[in-house]
Amino acid sequence: MNAVLTIAAKEFRDGLRNRWVVAATLLLAGLALALAFLGSAPTGAVGASPLAVTVVSLASLSIFLIPLIALMLAFDALVGEIERGTMMLLLSYPVAHWQVLVGKFLGHGALLALAILLGYGLAGAVIRGAGGHTGDWFAYAAMVGTSILLGAVFLALGYLASAVVHERATAAGLAVGLWLLFVLLFDLVLLGALVATGGEGLSAGMVGGLLLLNPTDAYRLFNLAGLAEVRQFSGLAGIADQIALSPGAAIGALLAWIAVPLALAGILFSRRSI
Repeated sequence: MNAVLTIAAKEFRDGLRNRWVVAATLLLAGLALALAFLGSAPTGAVGASPLAVTVVSLASLSIFLIPLIALMLAFDALVGEIERGTMMLLLSYPVAHWQVLVGKFLGHGALLALAILLGYGLAGAVIRGAGGHTGDWFAYAAMVGTSILLGAVFLALGYLASAVVHERATAAGLAVGLWLLFVLLFDLVLLGALVATGGEGLSAGMVGGLLLLNPTDAYRLFNLAGLAEVRQFSGLAGIADQIALSPGAAIGALLAWIAVPLALAGILFSRRSI
């Protein structure tokens, strides 16, 4: 465990010295603040609290931005060090492959969690100062927590990509492909299937199961359809009623999306000759 924490601390310190990590934190904070200021504009007409509208806006933003940041952090975590020769040096110490993997994952996860907490926490503080409704703070805190989970999912996927390939450039291309698949293409294919069958080819249960196969959809269902405080403003209330997925199922899917890719990455990494 000491080796894992030492590696995690090193990754965290290295990340703090990396300018693009700081830039990603500032980007999250800037966009979150913009949504906090501008997202409450329609609340007087629809009767929504500023916080509920901000939760909807930030959750929609997180689906696109957080997976990209996580994949940028993780895609070369293994293959990059192997190419540079530093992985061989690291493994010459009394440290196991799984300790290297878990330590790096924890370090990168802490970096991403810090960026999300700073960015979204600042937006929450602004809303609090402007008199946001206190009844919606659970939804806001749940959105922040599941955003960290979503980042951990794509960190695990990035580590899997880094363990599968043998070149850093290939890992970068695979990371881009994963982002396109889960953020854009999956829902387009599912929507196309529903349209092609007139909505009758897939039952509500099948649609719900397919949505859980995409971590971004599980995140979306939890934050935009699973929480009563915000679902009426997100436009997903009808879908949530039809597929009848509980928030616990969405959280379970996110946790599975962290555990399975990370375990596969560990198996591949341990069998790799360096």
